[in-house]
Amino acid sequence: MKSRRNFLIASPLTVIAATALQPSLAADSPAPTPGAPPTFGTLPAVGPEVSPATFAEAEKLVQVSMSGPERDMAALSWRTSIPAMLERRTGPRTVALEASLAPATQWNPRLPGSRPGPLRDRFIRSKAPSTPLPTSDADIAFAPVSQLSRWVESRQLGSERLTRIYLARIARLDPQLRSVITLTADHALAQARQADKEIAAGKYRGPLHGIPYGVKDLLDTAGIATTWGAEFYKNRIPAQDAAVVAKLNRAGAVLIAKLSLGALALNDIWFGGQTMNPWVLEEGASGSSAGPGAATAAGLVAFSIGSETGGSIVSPAMRCGVTGLRPTFGRVARTGAMTLCWSLDKLGPMTRSVEDAMLVLQAISGPDAGDVGSVPSHLDFDAARPVKGLKVGYIPAWMQEEPATEVDRKALEQLRSLGMAPTPVQLPDWPYQSLNTILFAEGAAAFEDIMQDGRAKQLKVQVPDAWPNMLRQARFLSAVDLVQADRLRRKVAVEMARIFSQVDVMLVPSLRDEMLTISNHTGHPSLTLCTGSVQISEARSDWAPDPAHPLPKFATSRTVPHGVTLIGRLFDEGTLASIGMALEKVAGVAAQRPSGFSA
Repeated sequence: MKSRRNFLIASPLTVIAATALQPSLAADSPAPTPGAPPTFGTLPAVGPEVSPATFAEAEKLVQVSMSGPERDMAALSWRTSIPAMLERRTGPRTVALEASLAPATQWNPRLPGSRPGPLRDRFIRSKAPSTPLPTSDADIAFAPVSQLSRWVESRQLGSERLTRIYLARIARLDPQLRSVITLTADHALAQARQADKEIAAGKYRGPLHGIPYGVKDLLDTAGIATTWGAEFYKNRIPAQDAAVVAKLNRAGAVLIAKLSLGALALNDIWFGGQTMNPWVLEEGASGSSAGPGAATAAGLVAFSIGSETGGSIVSPAMRCGVTGLRPTFGRVARTGAMTLCWSLDKLGPMTRSVEDAMLVLQAISGPDAGDVGSVPSHLDFDAARPVKGLKVGYIPAWMQEEPATEVDRKALEQLRSLGMAPTPVQLPDWPYQSLNTILFAEGAAAFEDIMQDGRAKQLKVQVPDAWPNMLRQARFLSAVDLVQADRLRRKVAVEMARIFSQVDVMLVPSLRDEMLTISNHTGHPSLTLCTGSVQISEARSDWAPDPAHPLPKFATSRTVPHGVTLIGRLFDEGTLASIGMALEKVAGVAAQRPSGFSA
């Protein structure tokens, strides 16, 4: 790996004039006077020798500038001041940092003096419909959890039968999608039989009891491989369940599959290939929650768990036409989940309806001692809550330019027709991409070991916008810029608080880059749901354009689902869902199925 240290070692001008510029500052110094404090710049000289030319080249990487005398002084004093700070990884006293070890500094999305969110727990489901059990297995498979749970509770449908329906669909349909990394058939059938016994004995645990689901394969499962989608973790078998999996076990849910993710949570290509979109098999499902998005859309699971750091629930939910709920940062404990970024990672449900997402969120919410970023919170949700009079913020310019579509603009008018008040808001024109300094710095720290020992070279994708290259580049980010990005994060959070003092939610184009970056860094919850369709004449991709591998073009345009995204106040997923359910109902497209997977 070309770390900053190795860059300095490899510099062709490193040795030139080094002896002239590097007389030892410590070798001949007299013994210190008793009581004299330690000073910077008097440590024993360690590390590679450097020259002013080394600094002249390095300045280009971090876009700073020094004068000639400043470079001379820096080169003269470098080995007695800075390299000792790198000893943790360069030696001789190297210290391994366990994967479970979080940074001492934690992001708290709640600003001092801000509203704390709901003050009570309340969860009121929609009233039970008297829908008869379908005769078609496909109709059962595509039913929302809100309906499946009623059939299971009333014993019209057994968990074992439901599990076998999904297992059969996976066997028949998943070879086209590559959404399943590990099928847990025996484990699932044992859980389903246990659920049927408990329900028959009157021990019903709640709406997820007996419901088959899949989890993104970055959540640990005891005794079951958890691969992170990466070649060198194919045989990784955890001893304990992740906190979310343990909560779903307690809810009586049935784990049927470990679902695909782009390797190490980037995009949609893993060691088994690319996970495809069931609506358009010529394009990827988008990522990194590709497997949860594709499997849920194709009716291979009743619901799934995805994760997001910078768009990994929003993007596949939008492309695959499912509902994706990214909870407030800290609401759902990440203990036992792969870490990409300690202050950004979030776990959330991917489902076929908004109410389903809330049923799952209720089961997985809550802190855990293993995740220092998780916090206690309340969930206040009433499926029948009226939405008339609520204010929906939007940024006018965003709604008139790409990536917004007619679906986004229509959704705003549909909200108006429901009695809500579309309210224009504005954000300052700031360099929001600077916030991603945090993402890349934390990501490079999380995966430092595989970069240093060379395992990252085994990953299937080695293009410029894949992790191996980007995490190598991240070693050259400045620690000063990281702190400044963190300060900007606080400044942006204040702006978001200002907006949410004026409106109840925001409606934004799902893939608007600024809002993906902003809301992930500020920790605000988002809800992505399908409200219409668009026409595409070319396959879409998460990857940067590659002229050597052009994307497929279609002679006849394809009709594909399109999702809009609502952003909510911190810890106010209840309001977010109420508006989402109202929009879902008026849009009337949630029950649509991809044609090749509908039966």
